[in-house]
Amino acid sequence: MCQIIHSHWQSMALLISAFHKYSGKEGDKLTLSKGELKDLLNAELGDIMGKNTDQAKVDKIFKDLDANSDGSVDFQEYVTLVACLTMMCNDFFIKK
Repeated sequence: MCQIIHSHWQSMALLISAFHKYSGKEGDKLTLSKGELKDLLNAELGDIMGKNTDQAKVDKIFKDLDANSDGSVDFQEYVTLVACLTMMCNDFFIKK
């Protein structure tokens, strides 16, 4: 049980550190710009989502995440992406 809890904490720490690794490269250090989100998607999630070289696809993902339409993705909005990916992975493993 302790191993499972430790593993979950490590996973959460990786998700948090991925956000902060890319946030603030352009402007506010607590949000992701469209360019920062694209870099994060490609570098950290490219194996899951595929490389996002199609700007229209990146624009759609950004718009869907930017719930308050302020032109940036904050950590709470980023968690929406994490939740969606978790649900997709769960569905994938259930079907196998």
